[in-house]
Amino acid sequence: MKRYLVIFFALFSMTNLASAREIDLIQFLTQKQFESLSEDLGAALSYRSITPAEHLGLTGFDLGAAITYTELENFEEWQNAVSSSSDLDYVIAPKLYLHKGLPFGIDVGGFLGSSSNSDVDLFGVEVKYALLKGGVAKPAIGLRAAYTQLDGIDQLEMDTASLDISISKGFVMLTPYAGAGVVWVNATPEKEASILDEEDPQLSKFFAGLNVNLALLNLAFEADKTGDSTSYSVKVGFRF
Repeated sequence: MKRYLVIFFALFSMTNLASAREIDLIQFLTQKQFESLSEDLGAALSYRSITPAEHLGLTGFDLGAAITYTELENFEEWQNAVSSSSDLDYVIAPKLYLHKGLPFGIDVGGFLGSSSNSDVDLFGVEVKYALLKGGVAKPAIGLRAAYTQLDGIDQLEMDTASLDISISKGFVMLTPYAGAGVVWVNATPEKEASILDEEDPQLSKFFAGLNVNLALLNLAFEADKTGDSTSYSVKVGFRF
């Protein structure tokens, strides 16, 4: 088991060595192309908790490292926005997560991350409330509000806000979960790209995942559809 953890963190480190594409030609996009780029970037870098709906409890916490792979829908717009001649049809985002259980059915969490193949850094925070804590015969239901802030792109200021509801039910060490919500993206052009207008797309979100708790090691796998973009995430860490 330790071997798999070492392999994962090796791969995690290698993603940060990938050649990053600088998003620095936004001023050459049309307004429609900028809208499509905003939808893709917002979908790729919006908040993903990668946790089941169940409440962590007052003494509980979840600590882990994750990688999210997002397939980009608007390939041509991305190619026009980056100065690199290499293809950019996906985004890989490694992140470090921490979640903590609080009283009254509340969990708080957040992450620090980046995109290993573009010039984007980001952070996110969340608050989740247990509408139903769940039990032996009942599922858990959680309502989550989250926010992400992007950095590293001189020509663009972007943040996302999201609201989702999820359900999960544990079976021994396995906890499948699923949910749906909405993501609000705010993309504001800066500097020479200010010839473009601000875009505020609203994206639907559907996701499903599986948490596997192996006592000393926690694994989580999640797939989601945000707007037109599909993402896959894996997280390795500890959950108690």
